[in-house]
Amino acid sequence: MAHDHPPHNDVVYPSTIPFVLTHLVCLTAIWTGVPVKALVVAVVLYIIRMWAITAGYHRYFSHRAYKTSRVFQFVIAFLGQTSAQRGVLWWAAVHRHHHLHSDTQHDVHSPRRHGFWYSHMGWIFNASNSKPDYGTVKDLTRYPELVWLDKQVYAPAILMGFGVWALGGWAMLVVGFFWSTVLLFHCTFFINSLAHVSGSQRYLTGDDSRNNVWLALITLGEGWHNNHHHYQSSTRQGFFWWEIDLSYYVLRVMASFRLVWDLRVPPEAIIAGELPAGRKVVEKVAGELAAAFSVERISASVFEAWAESHAMDDITDRGRRARAQLEERLAEMSLPHLPTIPELREKAEEMFQESPSLDDVVNRAHRLLAEAVAAHLCEAALAEA
Repeated sequence: MAHDHPPHNDVVYPSTIPFVLTHLVCLTAIWTGVPVKALVVAVVLYIIRMWAITAGYHRYFSHRAYKTSRVFQFVIAFLGQTSAQRGVLWWAAVHRHHHLHSDTQHDVHSPRRHGFWYSHMGWIFNASNSKPDYGTVKDLTRYPELVWLDKQVYAPAILMGFGVWALGGWAMLVVGFFWSTVLLFHCTFFINSLAHVSGSQRYLTGDDSRNNVWLALITLGEGWHNNHHHYQSSTRQGFFWWEIDLSYYVLRVMASFRLVWDLRVPPEAIIAGELPAGRKVVEKVAGELAAAFSVERISASVFEAWAESHAMDDITDRGRRARAQLEERLAEMSLPHLPTIPELREKAEEMFQESPSLDDVVNRAHRLLAEAVAAHLCEAALAEA
């Protein structure tokens, strides 16, 4: 169930201790040294685990963008949990909630709503986010092995850390495991924060998702975030040949060996942006466009203009006789000082990328403004009555 996000002072600071210690351990490389072998292991572990997060946690478990066997499903989930980014079911549930409420007040990690650093990592330590709605991942909770693995939150990461230590000692543990883990943390977190702040928007999605080539490179393809929000069930997030998507390329190779199959790709009309946006997106974008204008200022101008004519007397009289019908009547009337459709269209072109749905957005925003102004005038008229 959606609910307003709790205050930021609800963060449970003791839960940050392991996170902070993980970063501090990286500094012990001053004493252990930084062997080349350890750096190679760090790079390898970063790539493998980033793939497990992007192709596994995200595209498979969160969006079911392709299919695989039950055994390989568990392998991907286990690899994902070696990243120490909590359990596979927790991750998928939180991410599905994010898409349902992207950049609204219910989004747990929206930079627009909660600020950059809170969206980057602060939200993780908020107690209200420790237990997401597992009812949204019933397709995953039917597998008892995934339920079991999700409860062993950090066991896979601890096992990997021990294995790396056994392979090359303390230097290998610090550089090979901890350095790559911390780097993995923040590069993954950048998709929640930076990918909603910096980059370009090709599609009208009703949120702040953006395409960022640098993020795409360091996250194996996740940086094509606006593409992803436009068509979430696509295995491929780089829609064009020049949009590098390494996670997808690996999945394509795996598909040739039948390790995975039924990789979903967006239809050409989706890629070309030729299809109209859904009602929910139109409503969100129209609301944002309408909010760019001051309802109070428009209402004051209309009220002042009408106060000098018989229109105000007519409205006051209607308020006395039919209070319940006044708002509807006002919404139907031609309101002076209300932005015109062409004016709204010009503003929309400044705020949003071109879309087949932009006219729908403009018309809906015009209606929302008319209704909001009518409500203000209704209150003013009844106060005069």
